[in-house]
Amino acid sequence: MSLPPYYPDNEKPCVLTLNAGSSSIKFSLFELDATAPALVGQIDGIGAKPHIKAKDGAGNKLDDVDLDITGSQERQHHQALLYLVKWLRSHGEGWKAKGVGHRVVHGGEKYAAPVLLTPDIRRELASFVSLAPLHQPHNLDGIDAIGEILPDVPQIACFDTAFHRSQPVLAQTFALPRALTDEGVKRYGFHGLSYEFIARSLPAHTDRADGRVAVAHLGNGSSMAAMVGRKSVASTMGFTAVDGLMMGTRTGNLDPGVVLYLLDEKKMDAAAITKLLYKQSGLLGVSGISQDMRELLASDHPHAKEAVDLFCYRISRELGSLAAAAGGLDVLVFTAGIGEHAAPVREQVCAQAGWLGIKLDREANNAPSKLPRCISAPDSAVEVLVLPTDEEWMIAHHTQRLLGL
Repeated sequence: MSLPPYYPDNEKPCVLTLNAGSSSIKFSLFELDATAPALVGQIDGIGAKPHIKAKDGAGNKLDDVDLDITGSQERQHHQALLYLVKWLRSHGEGWKAKGVGHRVVHGGEKYAAPVLLTPDIRRELASFVSLAPLHQPHNLDGIDAIGEILPDVPQIACFDTAFHRSQPVLAQTFALPRALTDEGVKRYGFHGLSYEFIARSLPAHTDRADGRVAVAHLGNGSSMAAMVGRKSVASTMGFTAVDGLMMGTRTGNLDPGVVLYLLDEKKMDAAAITKLLYKQSGLLGVSGISQDMRELLASDHPHAKEAVDLFCYRISRELGSLAAAAGGLDVLVFTAGIGEHAAPVREQVCAQAGWLGIKLDREANNAPSKLPRCISAPDSAVEVLVLPTDEEWMIAHHTQRLLGL
């Protein structure tokens, strides 16, 4: 579908970043070489009641309205992208997309770096749908829709798995028959764009950046990774993004026997188990109240406290595992929504990790949300930092670099 031309007399070249999920599309617009977006927003409620929220780089609201989009979820997804492109043109100052960068969850074993999309690569990425069934199809939908709406604009795929391809073979291998391993059933790790941003920015905040670092990306989706020399050596997420830490609605690490029990004793099918593991568990399932850490921390219900305690316990357990994989620990970084803003979670995790020599500066930890900052005590053996992550900037950076903009 063709669209009206951009404003010819006031053109501003830019890069559009997209993170297309099943019911939402997150977007950012970066002018070339900018360190912050000119605007950022999200279309959510796709498949139900689509709604757009957007603000400019200064945080001023640009829009917050429901969209008149109907039909199947697939049609709504496509129409939402079409609306987004038109919206950008009507609200912008002559912005013209010179490239579109996509977050693609799975790049398999082959893609260890962002790539310029071609029809052949698009088809190959479709073969990874079985490795990320809840994410990959929607990432590809976003690519296809932009290809139709903006056919002359090059697109870049940035993979959430790519950063972890530096891990040793043993760190990626399950104890399964080799035939399954050879088919690609192994640990991939996710949230790679976030870890890459932290690795890139770390030298500005510590002289231990190239040492043994554990990063806790804590949000509705949570994971941790160990880095040595700012390269991934281990991660908590494995074959899928449901592994590892307890999350907002995902179980995290789970005895495979539980799945067999659900199949045999509860007679649940794959769809019902998938819904349970991904949508009904985690903080929401344990608390029975909410998946939102802010609500749970504010609640005096014992189930809310138990959910928070379990979340912190799982982080502490995995931190010990990552320290073992890295051969020790020099720096611990908290990032993402919970990591950056939930001081009680950071305090509890650090208290449980005292055996690693971590000592927290409680005043620094509880200070207003000034980021980045160090929250460890001067005599702490491990430096503890709170650093903001920026996956969108990472995508924009790769898009500009690959396109030579």
